[in-house]
Amino acid sequence: MKEGEILVRGLSGKPNVFRDGKLISVPDGWIFVPSGDSLLTRRIKGAGEYWVHVRERKGRTESVGVWAPSENVESARLKIAAEREDPAYQKRLESGRKSREKKQTAYCQEFRQAVLDFLQFHPSCREWAEKFADAVVLQSAGVGSGTVARTQRIPIEKRAESAVIAWMRHQTTAYDEMKIARIKGKRFEVRRELAKQSRALLESFRQGTVTDPEQNPLICALNKKSE
Repeated sequence: MKEGEILVRGLSGKPNVFRDGKLISVPDGWIFVPSGDSLLTRRIKGAGEYWVHVRERKGRTESVGVWAPSENVESARLKIAAEREDPAYQKRLESGRKSREKKQTAYCQEFRQAVLDFLQFHPSCREWAEKFADAVVLQSAGVGSGTVARTQRIPIEKRAESAVIAWMRHQTTAYDEMKIARIKGKRFEVRRELAKQSRALLESFRQGTVTDPEQNPLICALNKKSE
């Protein structure tokens, strides 16, 4: 854990608190403030001493709140409440919301085009390309979705490709119903094989050689999504 972090087990009453592997006590007069209000958390941290409450989950630690003197917490809450009642604050809040919406709309348009560029469907399959791009954007491009479409670590072209393959894995294969052995690398192997199937399916749309549309996995999935 990082400096200033504590590992806490249990939230009711006085929880068990561990620092550097040792059981310690929460100081008298301290209270717990759960995560969720980033402004309040920042104010509390800036007011003096505090502990970051973290918990272990799937081999990693995640922050779930802070412990701090009750007077610091109440003071921060009162100041924030007063600020939020100020019309100027509401105006800034609305301006920020509109700015975020504008950026999100622009990103969705850019990402959708990247998906279409990756698909490169034959002109005769353009209708399916449009529907497919819309479905992928809806599932993958939302703020906070945690999908590959939102990462900035790889180019948008690769994000689009990965999002398409992920969508197909869940919508055109039996992946979600598969019972995959808990063997290291097995899930990756299954995904790789399914990706090959998905790419082969995409190729038929690129070549314009789609046959039996009523039985085509991709068309069936898209029609189901549009119902």
